[in-house]
Amino acid sequence: MIKPDAVGNGHIGAILNKIAEAGFTFKALKMTRLSQTAAEAFYAVHNERPFFNDLVSFMTSGPIVAAVLEKDNAVDDFRTLIGATNPEEAAVGTIRKSFATSVGENAIHGSDSDENAAIEIAFHFPESEQF
Repeated sequence: MIKPDAVGNGHIGAILNKIAEAGFTFKALKMTRLSQTAAEAFYAVHNERPFFNDLVSFMTSGPIVAAVLEKDNAVDDFRTLIGATNPEEAAVGTIRKSFATSVGENAIHGSDSDENAAIEIAFHFPESEQF
């Protein structure tokens, strides 16, 4: 998911290009905007954390680009491609090093496991929108 900061800063094309160049295939893609309820549901795992309200506010502040990606070892390879949550600690060439502005506005979200990827895919895309 490309987050509102990267969308607002005009980085959609450059980020999608990095993803494609890394060998991922796009199986679904759309621009949308999360409602308050949807953002709270998506990030429910963090609802007891002190940053939860700020996270929900940020994620509802503008449009996002949701995507389903395919590749062997997709989750691990994508986590490597996006880089560390803190862009100052992210490796050169990663998406967050290139496009994130802070830990809170870190340009992109990637699933952390195959199980969570399946949940997050279903959250954003009905089967009829996956190819």
